[in-house]
Amino acid sequence: MSALPTPESIFDLTDRSALVTGATGAFGREAAMALAGAGAHVTLAGGDAAKLEQVATDIKSGGGAASIINRRPSTEDDVDVIVGTAVAEAGGLDIVVSGSGTNLVAPIVDQSLDDWDTVMDVNVRQSWLLCRAAGRVLIEQDRGGKVILMSSARSTLGMANYAAYCPSKAAIDLLARSLACEWGPHGISVNAIAPTVFRSDLTAWMYSDEGSRRKGRNP
Repeated sequence: MSALPTPESIFDLTDRSALVTGATGAFGREAAMALAGAGAHVTLAGGDAAKLEQVATDIKSGGGAASIINRRPSTEDDVDVIVGTAVAEAGGLDIVVSGSGTNLVAPIVDQSLDDWDTVMDVNVRQSWLLCRAAGRVLIEQDRGGKVILMSSARSTLGMANYAAYCPSKAAIDLLARSLACEWGPHGISVNAIAPTVFRSDLTAWMYSDEGSRRKGRNP
């Protein structure tokens, strides 16, 4: 009789390659730390070089392996370099976490078209670009893979003053569902994580205001 699987063996990512964008953010950093703790070589992508170095240092000091690429997934060239770096540094790609995101809070009548474009660009377009570039690699490798996108509880609930953010996260939900159907035959799973509010630079304003904090307002 074979031994029963243990939690450690189930989540063992030894010799796996993980890519995390938005790796200096509240979610991205924790995702990177968890993946590295499970044994993966993590490539950290983001726009703040100093913070990337700190996350990499924290991972390495704990015995993990990490590389950094100081780019955001803003353009086709950016995502090609980001994904290419992960492949070159770790010998392939197995796990992709799209951790980049933003929000601009205001009544729709006070928002500019630039506000809408910014939120949709960071939350949707950049995730789409990353998935396309990573998907090409994952399919060519023919060894399956995991893709994790960042959604929100507000993708289905909606919220006043979130007329750009909520639609952007609804788009992420459907992107995840569409890619799961498209890539399932290749052994690639796609999931969208939809948390409620947590402390971060993006939500600092909520915790500084007692009324908003007590309402549990969720980005």
